[in-house]
Amino acid sequence: MSTLCLILGDQLNFEMSSLKQINKQTDYVLMAEVNAEATYVKHHKKKIAYIFSAMRHFAKALNDADYQLSYISFKDKNNKGSLFSQIEDFLKNNKAINKLILAKPAEYRLYEDVLSWHERLNINVEITEDNRFVTGESTFNDWANDGRKQLRMEFFYREMRKSSQVLMDGNKPIKDKWNFDSDNREKLPKDVKPPSPLRFEPDETTQQVLALVADEFSEHFGDLDDFHYAVTREQALEVLEHFIEQRLENFGRYQDAMVQDEPWMYHSLISFYMNTGLLMPMEVIRAAEEAYEQDKAPINSVEGFIRQILGWREYIRGFYWHFMPDYDKKNSLEATRKLPDFFWGAHTDMNCISQSVKQTKEHAYAHHIQRLMVLGNFALLAGLSVKEVNEWYLIVYADAYEWVELPNVSGMVLFADGGKLASKPYAASGAYINKMSNYCQHCRYSVKEKTGPQACPFNYLYWGFLNKHKHKFENNPRMAMIYRTMNKMDQEKLGHMLEDADTFLLKLDNNEEV
Repeated sequence: MSTLCLILGDQLNFEMSSLKQINKQTDYVLMAEVNAEATYVKHHKKKIAYIFSAMRHFAKALNDADYQLSYISFKDKNNKGSLFSQIEDFLKNNKAINKLILAKPAEYRLYEDVLSWHERLNINVEITEDNRFVTGESTFNDWANDGRKQLRMEFFYREMRKSSQVLMDGNKPIKDKWNFDSDNREKLPKDVKPPSPLRFEPDETTQQVLALVADEFSEHFGDLDDFHYAVTREQALEVLEHFIEQRLENFGRYQDAMVQDEPWMYHSLISFYMNTGLLMPMEVIRAAEEAYEQDKAPINSVEGFIRQILGWREYIRGFYWHFMPDYDKKNSLEATRKLPDFFWGAHTDMNCISQSVKQTKEHAYAHHIQRLMVLGNFALLAGLSVKEVNEWYLIVYADAYEWVELPNVSGMVLFADGGKLASKPYAASGAYINKMSNYCQHCRYSVKEKTGPQACPFNYLYWGFLNKHKHKFENNPRMAMIYRTMNKMDQEKLGHMLEDADTFLLKLDNNEEV
């Protein structure tokens, strides 16, 4: 008897727990480009192209390693359209198989479906742990269930540092400090030019995928031009090395900075590859730690980068599974406004929004401050629909899967979970965007104006948001100073800002250009 191993499109590594348990001589591997996975939301064209190309290149690697692989391409005549139907068809034609094995899917919707396969297929289904993370789910659950009133990332991160012995000096953190975030908030000077990202010209396989996506997914959001991403493990390792050598040194200092027409800045650009398994997190963490040990990068850059992976990525994954399946229904601020057309590329005079959406459309990428403090901040202040905003983020970014997207959006961006993840809403006026970017210099609106037709909409929307939700937040210790400032304001001036906020939101509701 034999085993069938299903490899999903985000599990592209020979070290996957499922793949490690099969025998190449007697067992089989199945991979499939199915419509159900490509269209459960209308993913960005470049996201689909990246995943399909990476899948095909990994399939070649499996064949070269003598695995017995069945690969079903999107236009294969035997393509059944869904993973379940594809497995069902495979089993009908391979009667000797008595077990299906796969690593746990990263998204609850697919995991829930997989749980029904044993009964529907009448076959033993073994779900192994998703080992594309430093720890298993039980690590977060044990930590979260240890009598804690609040589940804050910073404290989970410290436990991760200790257990993995990363940037540690015995039992103490290197430099006697856990977090160097206060050193990482600089605006990019005018005379500093970030290095260009490492580019890979599409090979024949990728070109075929690009043609397929252009033909089959023409109605999906996003551009296909200038596809230059890594699609193999070897290329992903080159991207990591390029980051360590050319970008890590200044990553920390400028990680929050935004610059007109500079989409990449000093970011690593490897979330695509970790989230599809082409890179494993610990090898990335150790590469950064080694750069610090060799004096190639300062501690604030290295710690800040490692915190994103060992802290935030591990925390978000654990948080997602800890609170699902009900987490996606949270809407504590009762946000229901329709997503404006400019999130899909329609014109807006708000330059920061326009820049961030343009980069998203072109690259299926925007860095975390554009996602959180421009696009996300606007969504929060304008009360945009939690469901629509979550779906938008899941659609448009090539590194977006629900396990990482949902907690970041519902918890960090929209405060929809009522504070389970964040201690306060990440709301900000135009002053923050002006501090961390040069966007405002290129905008029709004036960031210095608080009211009137020339005023930056973020300014009056910010106070409108605080006023609307005062009953929820005025007793929040981290927001007490803001509300004291609000209470001391000239009431006529405040009234004008609230009126401008209402007028702006009415324009959104009427689909008028803003």
